[in-house]
Amino acid sequence: MPIRIRSKQTIPLYVKFYVMALMVFLTSLNVSGQHHHDHEGLHHWEIPSKSPDRIMLTFHGDPSSSRAVTWRTDTSIEKSFAQISEATVNSNFTENADVYSAVKEPFDLGLYKGNNSLKVQYHSVVFKKLKPNKLYVYRVGDGDKYWSEWIQFRTAKKEYAPTKFVYFGDAQNDVLSHWSRVIRMAYQTAPDASFVIHAGDLINSAHSDYEWAQWYKAGGFIHSQWTAIPVVGNHEFRPLNNGSEKKLAIQWKPQFTLPVEKELSTKLHETVYTVDYQDIRIIVLNSNGELEEQTKYIDQQLRTSTAKWNIITCHHSVFSPAKGRDFEYARKKWKPLFDKYNVDIVLNGHDHTYARGHVPTISTNNDVENIGTMYITSVSGPKQYPLDKQQILSYSKQGYQLDKSGEQTQFFQVITVDENELTYVAYTALGEEYDRAIITKDFDTGQKKLWQVKKLD
Repeated sequence: MPIRIRSKQTIPLYVKFYVMALMVFLTSLNVSGQHHHDHEGLHHWEIPSKSPDRIMLTFHGDPSSSRAVTWRTDTSIEKSFAQISEATVNSNFTENADVYSAVKEPFDLGLYKGNNSLKVQYHSVVFKKLKPNKLYVYRVGDGDKYWSEWIQFRTAKKEYAPTKFVYFGDAQNDVLSHWSRVIRMAYQTAPDASFVIHAGDLINSAHSDYEWAQWYKAGGFIHSQWTAIPVVGNHEFRPLNNGSEKKLAIQWKPQFTLPVEKELSTKLHETVYTVDYQDIRIIVLNSNGELEEQTKYIDQQLRTSTAKWNIITCHHSVFSPAKGRDFEYARKKWKPLFDKYNVDIVLNGHDHTYARGHVPTISTNNDVENIGTMYITSVSGPKQYPLDKQQILSYSKQGYQLDKSGEQTQFFQVITVDENELTYVAYTALGEEYDRAIITKDFDTGQKKLWQVKKLD
């Protein structure tokens, strides 16, 4: 029976309190009911909000004058912006910050049935007309209340100069639990790295937003400060729902703003591209398919390169050190181009073990020899495979020589280029040096020597 109150009667305080409490309770039930389905079972670090998350810095254009940044929010953020300024010793840089309007891209995670039916908003900006070799500070947000922190990065120099970068093999499995310490140790070891190469299989199940959330949480602010060069692996391709055709991770293009090579087919867009950084050319390949088209691209990019150093990175290992792995096409079709154009290093993943070798073996003089290309396969995540030593020995017919190998170890690599030297160092997850090699190069003749640095026990 409804409660009737006479018009002139004063409502007792406890009744007012009861009614207000009931209204708040019913409202909370309604609100939670609206979002319960979308957020059910999610960790707080998976759920989008008005505040920017998953902030990712990538190359897009000349690294001395541009950068791209991508981030995510919930769908309530209709307009978004990025601010950027030259960094100063105090907070006065905010007075001179340039404002960029972001490109908005609505995205439905529910396209993959393994995700919650959750719609999010991706935002991206390409900073342009930046000055070379300047420390910049930027932030992203809605232009009002919901901003990220201010984040710093340095633009490249126009001319050839010392460069340091980090390279990871597969993170892939248990990323939050077991890869976090590796990327954080890498940052602790080389905080001044200019960029980072992720050589494929960043996660295990291409479309799983839970796994992408782990990858972003594991790297934290590092992803927004180290400019990333992401490479697609085989685990970035999976059938979508009940389909049979493998498709690129639905999050790949929304979350990474990458160069588009317009002369390539759309299947390869934002998975095959080239970055020229301070006279280093990095050619990123998609070793999952369309290999013949990429062979022509490799030839064109190496033939026209005037860089002092040429680096190739793709996911599948050209000289596979693990049992049951064989990227024969690359050895038959790509390696001759690497030989012809004197590629310096090739960085791979996929095989969940460690191997560094080179071709060709021309002459040996103690710990120094003339070389063509150095090939590296590495792994940064916890999934590990054994070496196939017989298979590695079989590559000697193609001039390949194994210099250093490792098993059951999580690695990261720091590569430094300075003058005519390229120094390569592999570290374990403990931050301990495991392998070191130095390439010296005569830029006039292209002749290179490999200095093997043996660790003393």
